[in-house]
Amino acid sequence: MSILAPLASNALDLAVPRLRRIALRNLQLAGYDNASQIADGVFRSLGRVIDSVARFPRLNRENIHGLIRYDGLENFTNAMARGRGVLVATAHLGNWELSAFAHAYMTAPMHIVVRPLDNPRLDAWVERRRTLSGNHLIRKKEAAREILRALHKGDAVGVLIDQNVVPAEGVFIDFFGRKACAGTAFVKFAHHSGAPVVPGFALWEPKESRYVLRFYPEIEMTCDVAADTQRVHSQLESVIRRYPDQWLWIHRRWKTRPPGEPDIYLPNVSRPPSSNG
Repeated sequence: MSILAPLASNALDLAVPRLRRIALRNLQLAGYDNASQIADGVFRSLGRVIDSVARFPRLNRENIHGLIRYDGLENFTNAMARGRGVLVATAHLGNWELSAFAHAYMTAPMHIVVRPLDNPRLDAWVERRRTLSGNHLIRKKEAAREILRALHKGDAVGVLIDQNVVPAEGVFIDFFGRKACAGTAFVKFAHHSGAPVVPGFALWEPKESRYVLRFYPEIEMTCDVAADTQRVHSQLESVIRRYPDQWLWIHRRWKTRPPGEPDIYLPNVSRPPSSNG
């Protein structure tokens, strides 16, 4: 990583102090005692993401391996061989921008579902870089039709599954011992298309000073929307627990509450006990 990574990390932390407050609250909700230390790591991780996106124009098939390698690629290729496409369940964990970008160079381009950024200029800057290695963008507003079309062609589609949604778009699952509202569209795409679901994340390995794009074994779908949504998020939680300082704790993941529960991000609200201790 270049000098940009720590500079971006420190600038973001200092410029938007509410992000650290959200991270500390989330980590408290998840039962972590070393919340401040993990939050420091979160900002370092974000700095690495920003640094890598800035470097995308200089990366190619020949030099990409210096920044990232595979682990468990057979989980992805075996699923692709079935001819129904693959739904890659990913998250704001590690380097979600680099994972799809590098995979296009190291194996083949894929489709990635994106939500446009609020700043049009920044959105255009990021969008240009996301497509440099050949990936195809699917904007969230057009996602349903485009995702099913890509899967029907036998292509891979990467979807970020870890953000809070409103009750109309999801179901409540157990996530770090708390009820969290998780979107159901992802597993519904799997049910409708028959595409296998394979989790994949680009995780920073300090000993190697590079990322490992790790594909985990396929998650079996049962056609029970709630159960399958829980199953996917349980897998995600298990990976986050191994790399807690690489997940985006600055997002208000538990914002949507079950009926009757207070907003847990408001000051001075009563805090329900955590099953994580």
